[in-house]
Amino acid sequence: MVVDYAKLSILIVEDDNFTRGLIRKVLKEIGVRSIQESSNGKDGLMEVVRTRPDIVFCDIHMAPMNGKQFLQGVRGIKVKDVDKTPVIFLTGDADLSTVRFAKEHNVNGYLVKPISLAKLRDSIDAVVSSSAGMTQWLT
Repeated sequence: MVVDYAKLSILIVEDDNFTRGLIRKVLKEIGVRSIQESSNGKDGLMEVVRTRPDIVFCDIHMAPMNGKQFLQGVRGIKVKDVDKTPVIFLTGDADLSTVRFAKEHNVNGYLVKPISLAKLRDSIDAVVSSSAGMTQWLT
């Protein structure tokens, strides 16, 4: 299986400007062309509805809406297939309660910072290969 990263649309929801820029840079390095960004969960939720990204990378610790609230918001959206948008959590910690929450709310991936190109690419590959209906991104 080979993913055509150029066909993917990705949203980064991250409050730290440096980290957001780093993720954007890595995504561009692997060939992603369509990258949207939001600096908090509230704006990110509006961006999910507006742009319908294929995958969302979301930080957990943000304000005014954190990553957990963002995920609940995405899963609660009553717009066709938006509630099924793949979400990959980004975090600096991997405490058990957050991991449990992620599992209970159908998060599609979980990356602990710092994030490498290989980890980011592998998480995208895993989401694409496990998601029905994402075959248009395979070459």
